[in-house]
Amino acid sequence: MLTRKQLDLLTYIQKRVALEGVPPSFDEMKEALDLRSKSGIHRLITALEERGFIRRLAHRARAIEIVKLPDALIAELQHNETKGFRPQVIEGSAGVKHRGAKPIDRVNSLDIPVMGRIAAGVPIEAISHKTHSVSVPGSMLHSKGLHYALEVKGDSMIDAGINDGDVVVIREQHDAENGDIVVALIEGNEATLKRLRKRGNAIALEAANPAYETRVYRDDQVRIQGRLVGLIRTY
Repeated sequence: MLTRKQLDLLTYIQKRVALEGVPPSFDEMKEALDLRSKSGIHRLITALEERGFIRRLAHRARAIEIVKLPDALIAELQHNETKGFRPQVIEGSAGVKHRGAKPIDRVNSLDIPVMGRIAAGVPIEAISHKTHSVSVPGSMLHSKGLHYALEVKGDSMIDAGINDGDVVVIREQHDAENGDIVVALIEGNEATLKRLRKRGNAIALEAANPAYETRVYRDDQVRIQGRLVGLIRTY
């Protein structure tokens, strides 16, 4: 027997998967259920997993698989289908084009340097050398400022949709707003990718994974090296 909130969350996840092919992020689930924090979502997800309704896959963003549905939800979905509501995910259908899609050879792309690896986890040694270049859509880059790319190592930002092995596009800047995801240089020799929180004379570097603690530093211990503006993923 599920609680009302557990059923609401399971229903929301199922509908998003049916419509888009991927489950929602924790932030989207929190907003959909009108909860104040993601800790409530974590408790609901854990309860659904313990009851056998969903399965989570480790070290992958949004990796939630629906195993079964309660009878009440199945009945609701069947009722929707009789009214003509039939969500589908189309895979590999010839001739199907998204209205906003552009042929790949017509997309304006630019090469930017990949400056090594950045930790989305425990900070690693600072990166400062070019390893190769990567092409990114011009629309991803701001008209002003220098941009560079970094390969992500670790899983501390998975709830923000950033996986181990992704390439993040960074706009070089030395300040950022609260809530921005930034490249932070800690005490001049460790670099990490985290969400920025300013707290008076302190700076908190916040992970997007409950397995990692927020780390707090004096503001003179942290230098902002850039802000996240895009992400590239290879499947």
